[in-house]
Amino acid sequence: MFLRNDHGIELGGGGTTAPALGAPSSSRALVLSRRRGPFSDFDFAPDLGARIGTLTWYRGAVTCIGLCALTLLLAPGFETPIYGTIAAPLTGSEWDAARAQAIRPLGQGGTTGYRVAATRLVAPLTDTPERPIINLDAKLASGDALLAVLTRSGVGKGDASQVGQLVTRAVSLGEIQPGTMIDLTLGRRIDKSQPRPLQRLAFRAKFDLKLEVARSGSTLALKEIPIAIDHTPLRIQGMIGGSLYRSARAAGAPAKAVESYIRTLATRVPVSRLGSSCKFDIIVKQARAETGEVQLGELMYAGVSQCPSSVQLLPWDSSGKTEWFDASGRGQKTGMMAMPVAGRITSNYGFRVHPLLRFKRMHKGMDIGAPYGAPIYAATDGVVAMAGRNGGYGNFVKLNHAGGFATGYGHMSRIYVRNGERVRKGQPIGAVGSSGMSTGPHLHYELYRNGAAVNPRSVSFASERRLDGGDLGAFKAKLGQLLAVPVGRGALKDD
Repeated sequence: MFLRNDHGIELGGGGTTAPALGAPSSSRALVLSRRRGPFSDFDFAPDLGARIGTLTWYRGAVTCIGLCALTLLLAPGFETPIYGTIAAPLTGSEWDAARAQAIRPLGQGGTTGYRVAATRLVAPLTDTPERPIINLDAKLASGDALLAVLTRSGVGKGDASQVGQLVTRAVSLGEIQPGTMIDLTLGRRIDKSQPRPLQRLAFRAKFDLKLEVARSGSTLALKEIPIAIDHTPLRIQGMIGGSLYRSARAAGAPAKAVESYIRTLATRVPVSRLGSSCKFDIIVKQARAETGEVQLGELMYAGVSQCPSSVQLLPWDSSGKTEWFDASGRGQKTGMMAMPVAGRITSNYGFRVHPLLRFKRMHKGMDIGAPYGAPIYAATDGVVAMAGRNGGYGNFVKLNHAGGFATGYGHMSRIYVRNGERVRKGQPIGAVGSSGMSTGPHLHYELYRNGAAVNPRSVSFASERRLDGGDLGAFKAKLGQLLAVPVGRGALKDD
């Protein structure tokens, strides 16, 4: 702590006082005290709040009383007025100048200058003046009609109706997307009771078209302004890593395209079994306007490479229906169950005359003729409920499936599965034979729903479409074009 005294600055606090900073030496201080004289330490006006009751305090009190008495003696008296002068009031330009620099202009928003306060030259207006031209923006909200937005923005009904007729020549009003911004310019009106005339209107009617309506004289004219669009597809590749969805999104693929990509892959390969080292390949439609806007469309290509489950899928329009085909031209398998054996149906489900017993009875399945020893496949995933000899069925296998379904396979020559074994769709479970009550090699196939036999044809069998001829050639040409697109913006133009 530092304390200031008459000789300089000293350190305060503690038992030892440091030498004064910049203070004179002891001999020099003695010389200075002698020069001040014997009354150098005398205080003419001591502090009356300190050392109360001492001689110094009483001396100070006497001094204060004496000064007060001297002031009263020198005063002219309370009854004697003190005369002064009052400045003449300002008038004319002097008053205007003074008022302009007073506090009132500050309250009205002024800062400095002579023009911030009104003078006698300012005459009040009888009516509020209007702007000659008004520029404003309007937004076409969801559910709004173009004419309603124009009317609400101040456009007259006549001009709004004329705009509607002009716009419908280029695009249907229903095609204008909600959220479209409309740029309006309203002109001067003669009478305030009338709406302002529409001078100009411009908005983006479609992604590739801008419409502008401008006034020419007393009529409105429409101008169509095409917007150049680049239809280069967008190709995105990357490693699957820990999550296919997250990796594809991190690489820049839109969410809807990733979801469509995963659904498409799931029809061909188990997505959960794809390794982290596999490489995904996504191509989506892209429209890039010359004004900078970008629209991403539907999935154009789905591929997986650098792993055992590699696949290349491309949508193709065939017979009026769009389906996904792989690089070899094979389409997606449809139907709940696969045909259990390659052959022809020789007997259907229903009542018939038994070929051996020679009387009419219910045939609970259908017979599929096939060569002896031909492989028999599981119609769909399931668990072996029975595998062995079963009376007139001969060698028989029964599979339980999800949803209360079950299938039976009779007259086998050989059985490849055992009880309790899980089988996959298309897995061989036996071979065609003629065991049991049979007149020749064939498969007796039955379908059960909740334990009761039903017509096997009530559940559709899986089928697979294949492209051939000119369709297959065009398909492979399109696939080659897409595979030539580099990652990012390519050079392919989508037709």
